[in-house]
Amino acid sequence: MSETHHHTSSHHEHGDAGQAEILDLDAEVLAEHTASLTAWLPLNGRPHQIVDLGSGTGAGTFALLDRFPDAHVTAVDASAGHLRLLREKACARGVEGRVRTVQADLDTNPWPDLGTPDLVWASASMHHMADPDRALRNVRELLAPAGLFAVVELAGFPRFLPAHAPESRPGLEERAHAATDRFHSEHVPHRGADWGPMLTAAGFTVDAERTLTVDIPGERSEAIGRYAHGSLQRIRSVAAAALGPEDLAALDELLDTTSPNGLLHRKDLAVRTKRTVWAARPA
Repeated sequence: MSETHHHTSSHHEHGDAGQAEILDLDAEVLAEHTASLTAWLPLNGRPHQIVDLGSGTGAGTFALLDRFPDAHVTAVDASAGHLRLLREKACARGVEGRVRTVQADLDTNPWPDLGTPDLVWASASMHHMADPDRALRNVRELLAPAGLFAVVELAGFPRFLPAHAPESRPGLEERAHAATDRFHSEHVPHRGADWGPMLTAAGFTVDAERTLTVDIPGERSEAIGRYAHGSLQRIRSVAAAALGPEDLAALDELLDTTSPNGLLHRKDLAVRTKRTVWAARPA
């Protein structure tokens, strides 16, 4: 799920399409990392029934289907548009028989019937829950007794530019993040949280925790420029009010697809972030 996503009905459909694009780029750029997370999971045997909570357009769903070729995944998301894209991808990959989609708002109770999964995967979705403690208890009730719950969260929004960039306003990216962090601490209070104690309080035992450093050089994939562009565009919508006019002008130049100084033309981009995964079992 994209870090800067927040619901307002007026731009919901448009925002949905924009968010879907970011989720797809995110999936493409972080694919190797996601695969290494699925390979690391401390499972007892191979899972057959998997639930992907807050699946978005399917980054986790398809990584899990690749990793566990005899598993079936139930993808749950609030967005009908995201799930439609996920089903189209499943058909294109010939795995539609192994995927079920369920449209549901996980902030409402009770949750729909999601079976008794051996593995529940929640990547960048738990911090969006209005009542995470209740959501965690719901997962515990859902899981098979020997099942595993994997919570994957980014430590924060990825950084793309070197510290001295852009030349006109060095450090701009950090200032834009500082502005969005203030917004998020108010509206998404669980972003960047330590899920260990919350999992324990909800009746889980944390089996293992691992933090991966993501540092992917821009030349690795042409998607990185588009990922940076889409990400900083979303940050601009939240940070604009808090940035000074010089910073805003420099940010707009970075976002200008025709400018030689724009993100799409820079040779010094990278994707830098940290991702933590908690693997927990019902206590």
